[in-house]
Amino acid sequence: MATTRAGRPRLTEQRRPGTTAREEILDAAGELFTTRGYASTSTRAIAEAVGIRQASLYHYFKTKDELLSALLHQTVTPTLGFLSALRQADPQLSAERRLHALAAFDGAQLLTSRWNLGALYLLPELREARLATFWTERERLRLGYLDLSRVILAATGVADDAADLPFRLVESLVNMWTHPPQPERAALPRHVADACLRVLGVTDEPLAALQTSTRDCLARYAEADELRGLGVVVG
Repeated sequence: MATTRAGRPRLTEQRRPGTTAREEILDAAGELFTTRGYASTSTRAIAEAVGIRQASLYHYFKTKDELLSALLHQTVTPTLGFLSALRQADPQLSAERRLHALAAFDGAQLLTSRWNLGALYLLPELREARLATFWTERERLRLGYLDLSRVILAATGVADDAADLPFRLVESLVNMWTHPPQPERAALPRHVADACLRVLGVTDEPLAALQTSTRDCLARYAEADELRGLGVVVG
């Protein structure tokens, strides 16, 4: 949860996007961790990139591990919220529709972030940092994919060892992140969503209907999310 406690006065004019100092700090950390590496980035460097004193940074994040954890949560928390919405959809969506929409949403989250936060998964330091809550959330997401995959496999007859492939396929998109964004990048989440169904034995024939369903799901969720941001209760 963001804190409202004020830090010391800013050294310079605002350099980073964000409506709060916390968001600016996360943006700077995201850039430096993904370009310089986690071990090579100091909290002093992050503070300087924001234009604040190092002491001010500690009003928001006590350690570098806390910063890393907050960034990593940005890669899974929105998708877990979307997965919950898919489960509560009325009328209930088929496993195929839920998995296709989930993969498209998740892929878009990874590819449209300002920095390639998904690439942080590959850092060797990740296993040593204090990130228990992140690993718990990521495992929740993986199991969400797995449950849907197994329902589909039961219908297609493909071997169960393919069940983890959709989750891995989506995560592979971090290797296709580019800066600045390339126009073709926008289509990749849809392509990987299609691939997730194909590896589970779903034929090409239903994919057009799945794509339409996914566009509808994403549009409805975006509209509901906007309403929630305005303080409107969405049932």
